[in-house]
Amino acid sequence: MPLRRWLESANYAIEGVLHAAKNERHLRYHLYAAGGVLILSFLLGVSRMEFVIISTVAVVVICAELLNTAVEHVVDLISPQKNQLAKYAKDIAAGAVLVTALGAAVIGYIVLSPHIMRTFQHGLTIAKHTGEDIAVVALVIVLIIVVITKSHFGKGTPLRGGFPSGHSALAFSIWVSTTYISQNYIVSILTFIAAVVIAQSRVTVRAHSPWEVLLGGVLGATVTFLLFVIFY
Repeated sequence: MPLRRWLESANYAIEGVLHAAKNERHLRYHLYAAGGVLILSFLLGVSRMEFVIISTVAVVVICAELLNTAVEHVVDLISPQKNQLAKYAKDIAAGAVLVTALGAAVIGYIVLSPHIMRTFQHGLTIAKHTGEDIAVVALVIVLIIVVITKSHFGKGTPLRGGFPSGHSALAFSIWVSTTYISQNYIVSILTFIAAVVIAQSRVTVRAHSPWEVLLGGVLGATVTFLLFVIFY
């Protein structure tokens, strides 16, 4: 089925991200930085356009690091022995990451510095946001935590197996967001049932253990709940 093939392809793609996160500490640093900058931007109350700029820059840096990792693997495959051209290829790819990261730092400074200066002058005021914006950021943060956690434990892929269950984490994150946004008891119950069904399906197909599913659900719900408590 086309949908099933698409999901399998997505799992392979995210597995590539997980492999890079397991073996490249710099990618883990970029993921930490991306999550931190998103939260900081939310906290400072940047405009929607500024948030789009910050998010885009973070994505570009992560993509550059992924491409650098891919180049290193290809070079090692083609030229396992020491070769000056292979060294140049790796150095150039690493240089691309450096240039991208420096550019991101400059853009981040330009966008965030006025908000940081205002905080020093008038004190910290936690900005409030719409439920829809928080829901999107919560999904991104939960996904980053799932990838980092799985890279730490070194087991499973983001969408299949390993600790914690990514399906369960995202499903229960959506449940909490839906509950806050809809403010409707029936909608919340139906979304919760759907999340439980998704989590149970991961155990049924033996992709996860009950503990991996349970902890994944707790992770997704807790992170999303905290974001709504702080920013809603």
